[in-house]
Amino acid sequence: MSDHGKHADGAVRSGTVVEVVSADRSVGQLVAAATAEMSALVHDEIALAKAEIRQDVKRGAVGGGALTIAGVFALFSLPVLSFAAAYGIHNLGLGLAWSFLIVGAAFLLLAGLLAGLAVLKFKKVKPPEKSIASAKETAAVLQNVKPHPRQVREETKSVARSTA
Repeated sequence: MSDHGKHADGAVRSGTVVEVVSADRSVGQLVAAATAEMSALVHDEIALAKAEIRQDVKRGAVGGGALTIAGVFALFSLPVLSFAAAYGIHNLGLGLAWSFLIVGAAFLLLAGLLAGLAVLKFKKVKPPEKSIASAKETAAVLQNVKPHPRQVREETKSVARSTA
């Protein structure tokens, strides 16, 4: 004879406990056990997904914070670099006003190019056609579905309901 706790031939694994499956179990018991195992599996998968998402959200928050701080530093450096560029052009022999005008015009040109690129990208944005079609198809199918009539028992017919 084999020990039930150590021998796993014909056994069902539930979590970390191994249960020996008896050959005399009914189909209903087997279906109930399979349903319970599937439910546990789904719950475990959901818990795993939550843990992974939680970890990814933490990483994303740290990355977003670092990117925000980097953006603030870049924004603060922009005036300093603008003055440096203007004075650098002035040192080449051009007047100071013309130097600042050149730097300002360069920024406006760059802004115009980026705005043009943004407009081109926005024109390519389309509605989610596949999702809309799928939603319409699902709605059409669900409109044709009729609920199954329930059998009304005699004892439920005589139950009076309050309107309050």
